Amino acid sequence: MNKQKKEFPLTKIISTLGPASGKKSVVEQLILEGVRVFRINFSHGTFDEYEQLLLLVRNASKKLNIPIAVLGDLSGPKIRVGKVVEGGVDLQVGQLVAFQKEPIETQKATSDLITFSTSYANFCDEVTPGEKILLDDGFVRLSCEKRQEGRLICRVEVGGIITSSKGVNLPDTDLSVPALTEKDITCVEFAVAKKFDYLALSFVRKANDVKQLKELIRKFGARAIDKSPDSQIVSTFDEVKGRVEETIPVISKIEKPQAVENLEEILQETDIVMVARGDLGVEMDLAEVAITQKRIIKLCRAYGIPCIVATQMLQSMIELPTPTRAEVSDVANAIFDGADAVMLSGETAVGKYPIETVRMMNRIANRSNAFLKSEPLPPVPSIQTPEKFHRTAALAKGVNAIINEIDAKYVIVWSHLVGAAVYLSQQRIPLPVLYFSPYESALRKTSLLYAINPIYMPPKTSNKAFFQNVDQWLLEHHLAQKGDTVIFIVSEPIDQISETNNLVIHTIGEPL
Repeated sequence: MNKQKKEFPLTKIISTLGPASGKKSVVEQLILEGVRVFRINFSHGTFDEYEQLLLLVRNASKKLNIPIAVLGDLSGPKIRVGKVVEGGVDLQVGQLVAFQKEPIETQKATSDLITFSTSYANFCDEVTPGEKILLDDGFVRLSCEKRQEGRLICRVEVGGIITSSKGVNLPDTDLSVPALTEKDITCVEFAVAKKFDYLALSFVRKANDVKQLKELIRKFGARAIDKSPDSQIVSTFDEVKGRVEETIPVISKIEKPQAVENLEEILQETDIVMVARGDLGVEMDLAEVAITQKRIIKLCRAYGIPCIVATQMLQSMIELPTPTRAEVSDVANAIFDGADAVMLSGETAVGKYPIETVRMMNRIANRSNAFLKSEPLPPVPSIQTPEKFHRTAALAKGVNAIINEIDAKYVIVWSHLVGAAVYLSQQRIPLPVLYFSPYESALRKTSLLYAINPIYMPPKTSNKAFFQNVDQWLLEHHLAQKGDTVIFIVSEPIDQISETNNLVIHTIGEPL
């Protein structure tokens, strides 16, 4: 069984793989320190490299016997400046800059006008006078003044050095750029073939962007479920074929003002949400980012949708062995607001201290969740009411009420698929929920959910056999002792894929 620490995680940690962490020993150590989801960024590397990283995680997961999910992060339609002379060009405040359609190598300034090209063919047609153009994550800022002979003439408001392929952000422009690039489509096909557990969609602007990705996943054979009030990441059982039909849940990255404006329609379509504060902090007023983050988490809870908070959470640990006090507070506040998971990007991809960073984030999460046991999150009125599995949702709410009356050690759930675990996670129960299932893909999918700790167990023929096996497992692994109280949530009969409909309060060691 699981060789994990005795303290089961509640808030989950997502770690980005890269040169600093893409090694067997490091991946294994990161899992032991608390990582439950690894992110592979499709913006960097080759398919051979992605596959090697995937195998590293799968092998480490198998060796440690801890279900670990892998998230593929699509690049999306990122706009970049074209080729720039070696060493870059230094843009000065007040200087005029032109953008043209035809590719060009930008040269150092020989006159008042410096000309760039970009990776987006319609750039000069869709940016209009008066709109802002932000380069290099917003460190360099331009304002579009006019369109002249098919070119855009802009003025530098905040200067800096621009080199080849620097990113371009257009916070004021409504672009017609497609949600999925040709590279993204190839990456989706690869991710489906290699059985990735999640796919993240970058630069989401509207609900239709999410629909397009789900349709593409369906086309490639990992049937992305239609949005329903039941559960967003559940696989389904095909009664005709007699097997579980896999689906890859879609994570919508909220990083553009248009996504914030269309947030509720996106929530009605997506499976999971990521508050991607990098580009969001570039395209929005920085003072609004924290407020926006809180609003997104609150709405996700109301819709019953898992939420990830990402970008620069422990940024200083890329170079230093300890974080700033402000970063620690940032991670804790995301947890206090109700995030399911917190994500590390450059800290574990290219940082000097990937293991120490995860260890620190785990410490913050454990202390923050310990505080929440005494000061629990207030309930958020649900916007969506489950229909098909309404009894399972009601049971989950009942568990939340029961733990206020009894001193339970764990909540334990048996579910062939994922639905019951999702509903328990939505309740933000401040106890570890031990989720047993015979389906490895279902276990991996719950690795991101708050409080859910997935554990493999072969199929059982009766509820009594399941209770006895769990009793024995908890005692053998010193995770509980005789006299501890646990709450079981199971289906009756347990050997059939059906709605979870039974709640049992049990004392460890007592006859069943």
